[in-house]
Amino acid sequence: MLSRLRSAAPHLSSALASQTNIFSKSTPKETTYYCFLSANAFSSKVAPASVDSSPPTISKKSEVKVNLNAMFWSKPCSLALAKDSPLRIEEPEFSGMKRLMLKLLLFYSKQSKSIRGANIVYKRIISQVDKPPIYDVFNLEKTFKTTYSLLMLHMWLVLRRLKEEGKEGTEFGQYLYEIYNHDLELRVSKAGVNLLLIKWMKDLEKIFYGNIVAYDAALTQEAKHQDLANVLWRNIFSEDGSDSMKEAASISVQAMARYVRRESTSLSLTEKEAIYSGNFSFTPLASSPLTKMVK
Repeated sequence: MLSRLRSAAPHLSSALASQTNIFSKSTPKETTYYCFLSANAFSSKVAPASVDSSPPTISKKSEVKVNLNAMFWSKPCSLALAKDSPLRIEEPEFSGMKRLMLKLLLFYSKQSKSIRGANIVYKRIISQVDKPPIYDVFNLEKTFKTTYSLLMLHMWLVLRRLKEEGKEGTEFGQYLYEIYNHDLELRVSKAGVNLLLIKWMKDLEKIFYGNIVAYDAALTQEAKHQDLANVLWRNIFSEDGSDSMKEAASISVQAMARYVRRESTSLSLTEKEAIYSGNFSFTPLASSPLTKMVK
């Protein structure tokens, strides 16, 4: 058990160390702004999303190269899936006695529908985060730290969109956060951390709060244009949490900043029915018309 903890600790410690500056610099005294992100115990009512989590080992990078300077300049648009998209997931249709029984079992209650929708939304998030294209396009190594940082980034994008729906979006965001929290616990456990798991989860929660506050601040009207790129550098690209962006990584960081701005605006243009049902998709990074391959 101790040997597994020692093998995993450097990866998680790196993640925590590289994010600490963001949290200490960006967390405001008042946190009611994200009241729906409270660290409640994992709800037994929320079924965990089915995920295939990878251990925090570095994978071999693909030889695919892209012209980052040419990416994510197109006009934002709705991310809702087309009616005939094979990716759509529709609510099951039942009739007769079966429908009556399910209604009595609260299958059609607002809470049940929200939980099912939140599970689908989370699957959309991890589909973008767990697959190779996002690492290939932005020149990232797939480690626990980068995967966790990208997971937080996309959670923030969706929660930011849900806030636009007021109280209803806040309630839906709570279900989504509980599913994320359960998945994160599984990921940390698979990374080899079984001892002190509660402590790790509390530390990772602090990082989550710090990140979303920093991202929100970087998109305010008062923020400078470079602020978002600086936050992305510290949160995702930097290995030690330093503020000085490496010149070699600047093109990738600037491309990700454009990606984040475009996805945020595109989510705002996506109708709430598509958001609540999970019938939307982040901009595909594999074989995307936004991606120009370099031979």
